Amino acid sequence: MKNFALIGAAGYIAPRHMKAIKETGNNLIVALDKYDGIGIMDSHFPQADFFTEFERFENFIDQWHREQSQKIEYIAITSPNYLHASHIGFALRNGAHAICEKPLVLNPSDIDALQKIEQETGKKVYNILQLRLHDSIIALKEKIAKELEADPHKIYDIDLTYLTSRGKWYFASWKGDESKSGGIASNIGVHFFDMLSWIFGPIEENIAHIKQSDANAGYMKLKNAHVRWFLSVNYDYIPEDIKASGKTTYRSIMVDGQEFEFSEGFTDLHTTSYKHILEGGGFGLDEARNSINIVSKIRNLPALGLSGDYHPFCKKVL
Repeated sequence: MKNFALIGAAGYIAPRHMKAIKETGNNLIVALDKYDGIGIMDSHFPQADFFTEFERFENFIDQWHREQSQKIEYIAITSPNYLHASHIGFALRNGAHAICEKPLVLNPSDIDALQKIEQETGKKVYNILQLRLHDSIIALKEKIAKELEADPHKIYDIDLTYLTSRGKWYFASWKGDESKSGGIASNIGVHFFDMLSWIFGPIEENIAHIKQSDANAGYMKLKNAHVRWFLSVNYDYIPEDIKASGKTTYRSIMVDGQEFEFSEGFTDLHTTSYKHILEGGGFGLDEARNSINIVSKIRNLPALGLSGDYHPFCKKVL
C-alpha cells in the first residue's frame, strides 16, 4: 500500500483520482483545496486529513514525514493548470513522485525546469495521458504502424472534432482565463494532440483558423498525417442529431473518411493509468513535451479565419 496526498480535491477530475487511488489498493493521507465543499471524499477516504490553506497542508506533509515511519510516496495534482508546475515542484522537493492531470504544464520551459528538479531529487513526474491506454487507440496505433511499415511515406487525412458543452460558469472560472488554463486547445485538446502525434508522428506545421474563448480550430501537419481539428465548449455547435439524442458531448475522429470509434472505455482510464505508473510504467516529462509544444504554439498563433485547409465546423462559427 502506497501513501498519497492530493492537491486540488474539489475539482471536476479529482474524484477519478480518488477512485484510482482506492481501486489500486492505496491510501489517501491528506488533501488540499481552497474550496471545502467536497463531500465526495466520504465515498473514498473519509479518514483523510484535509486543508484549505496551502501553508497548513505543507506543514502537515513536513510533520507527517518526520513523525511517521512511512512516507507519502505520491502526490496527485488536479489543481488549476497554471499551478501544476509549482505543485509538481513541491511534490518532488518533499520526496514524493508527482502524478499530474493534463495539461502537465502550460509551457515547454516549465518542463525544462521540472527535469532539473527531477535530477536534483531523484523523484519522477507522471502525466495522465489516458488515451494512450485506451484499447481502441492502442489498436489504431498498431494498425497504423503496420501500414507505415509497408509504406513509410503514407499520409493520412484526419478530422478531429471534440465538443463538450460548458455553461456560463466555465468562463467565470479559471478555465475561462487563458493565462490560467492555457485556453481551449490546452484545456480540452492537449490529450487528443498527444494521441495523434503519438500515432502519426511529430508535428511539422501548425496553423490556427479560429481562436475564440469558446472555440479553437486549426490545421497541423504531422509526419504521416494532415489533421484538421475543431474544439469547442459551445453547445450550439454540436450537430443537431446529437442534440436530439440528449447528449451534450460530441467527439469524432475521421481517418481517411472513416469514422474511428472510441466513444466507450473512458470510465476507468484513470485507474488504468495509476496501475500503469505503480507497475513501473507511466508517461513522464519527455512523453508530455510534444503535446505541450503543440498547444503552447497554438496559443501564440494568429487566427487565419476561413482560409487554407480548415475544419468544416469552422463555418458554424465564422
